[in-house]
Amino acid sequence: MTDEGYPDRQPGVRDEPAPDRTRLLLGGGLAAVLLAVIGASGGWVLAGESDGPTPPPTAAPTTPSVAATAPTSAPPSTAAARPTGTRTTTPAGLTVPPLVGTDFEQARRELRDRRLGWRLVFGSGSGRNVERTSPAPGTPVKRGVTVTLWVAGPPPAVSVPDLLAQSCADAADDLVAAGLYPRYRTGRQGPVTAQDPVPGSSVRWNDPVALTCGDERTTAPTASLLPAQ
Repeated sequence: MTDEGYPDRQPGVRDEPAPDRTRLLLGGGLAAVLLAVIGASGGWVLAGESDGPTPPPTAAPTTPSVAATAPTSAPPSTAAARPTGTRTTTPAGLTVPPLVGTDFEQARRELRDRRLGWRLVFGSGSGRNVERTSPAPGTPVKRGVTVTLWVAGPPPAVSVPDLLAQSCADAADDLVAAGLYPRYRTGRQGPVTAQDPVPGSSVRWNDPVALTCGDERTTAPTASLLPAQ
């Protein structure tokens, strides 16, 4: 009899279906791959975390520095508020007035109004006008400064005022106003009890007048302060 429905088989050989063999090969390969991955992971764990992959660095948030961004401003300087230059006691606008060519009595009044002193120097020429001054006109001066006036001609004559019974201070003021100067024999206190030259005498500008001040009149004779004429 023959089996016409089956292919011929070789005696002693076991035939296995093909799909089973394919699955076996695929399963073996997958197992080998898994073992390799597990081995590599185990080795990385044993080697320590330092050998593992390093995560990318994370940038820390930056905060702008207050010192770097804050506007800096220097403290206000007080140098501009302080006054500069040297102090002076000269009143603003006080200068020697223009007196050249002026009558010397008028020039003296102008100096007196400005509370400046004066000194008269008479010459040998003619006239009463001021020829020059020191300090010069326009020079800034302080109050009380003496201005010297050079007069062209000689000192004119003047009459001695009556100073008896006045206080010594008032008598001195009257003498200066008349162009004369006081000299004190016994001090500057009390009333004038004597004067030399006597009232009404003719003298010249800048001549001195001797005053005796006190409660009692002196009886001792005194020499005259004026030169003999």
